[in-house]
Amino acid sequence: MRRKMNSENSAFFRLILNNKFVTGLLVILLLLMVVYMLHAVRFIFQPIAAFMGAVGAPIVVAGVFYYLLNPTVDWAEKRFKMKRNLTITLEFVILTALIVWAGAVLVPIARDQIDSLVRHWPEYWNNITDKLNQWTSDRRFKALNSWVKSTNSNLEGYVGNVASLLKNSGGSTISSVFSTITMIFITIATFPLILFYLLKDGHQLPGYMTQFLPVKARQSFIETITEINLQISNYIRGQLSVAFAVALMFGIGYMIIGLPYAWLIAVIAGFLNLIPFLGSFLAMIPAVVVGMFVSPMMLVYILIVFIIEQTLEGKVISPKLLGNSLKIHPVTVVIILLSAGNIFGVIGVIFGIPGYAIVKVLASRLYIWWKHNSNLFDDDETNDHITPVAPAPTDE
Repeated sequence: MRRKMNSENSAFFRLILNNKFVTGLLVILLLLMVVYMLHAVRFIFQPIAAFMGAVGAPIVVAGVFYYLLNPTVDWAEKRFKMKRNLTITLEFVILTALIVWAGAVLVPIARDQIDSLVRHWPEYWNNITDKLNQWTSDRRFKALNSWVKSTNSNLEGYVGNVASLLKNSGGSTISSVFSTITMIFITIATFPLILFYLLKDGHQLPGYMTQFLPVKARQSFIETITEINLQISNYIRGQLSVAFAVALMFGIGYMIIGLPYAWLIAVIAGFLNLIPFLGSFLAMIPAVVVGMFVSPMMLVYILIVFIIEQTLEGKVISPKLLGNSLKIHPVTVVIILLSAGNIFGVIGVIFGIPGYAIVKVLASRLYIWWKHNSNLFDDDETNDHITPVAPAPTDE
């Protein structure tokens, strides 16, 4: 009887508990149960969401400036033995001077170009409408003509619906605008303080957090935090540097060809370049729209500037400043941008890639830990450590 029970137990263990496929299904089931329970008790996380909504913007802005300025602080401390407080103070003075210079020089230029664009917009709109009417009046473009008319009617209806919505919810709209302006001022006022202490004590934060962890988990935690910090710092510094270079190249190119609102369109192109892969395409839209109002030859000049810029960016600037630090496949990047943009909007498009990088590091570390501590991969590890033996020579 005991032998029969042992054989049954061994068969159950072999077919169920020691089966990789069944174990994988059990793990997936447990994960789905955890996700369901977190969704059921999501009201618990509402205070956390409210807290992050209040302090999230200053922390994010301070984090971006931290990754830009911290290498200089570390370099001065190691190279010249300068105290971090002194280096941080010098950086704050230089940054403030740059902001004041930009406000005194660049803001008036941008304001004039925006005012000019707004004043001449009706003329531009009438010109493009006349061209569309000329193109669609031909019988060969009958289908295009009907599509333009239907699109215009749909656009008019959409604008009317938006206007009525704004009219009916004027109070809430004003309140939303006021809260947004208040958040901007709070961010501007508080992020320098957060940035100062991040630069001063940020390098000590991982070591401080490890004292609350078990001794065996400290080394793995430090390695994970270091990898995440390296991924995010390379991405932020690289993307911002490339965006600045793109804006500078487009500005110079558009000034040479005489495109109206050259620097305004160049700055827009630089901001759009923060969106990986899709940013380059989106950056062409404002230039093409303005170039259509000037002449067909201007479109050719814009295309030449775009080709030169893309060549320099792809062959020289991006490999030097950005490289392949994240090692993410282009198809994966497009999927992340589409999904994150659909879920979180513009914020998701901008922060989707670094968020994916963090999740990727955590998931890979968790998988390595699970593979090392479970008995499911013993055969794989055994095969990995097997050294092929060369056949013994034979005498003929």
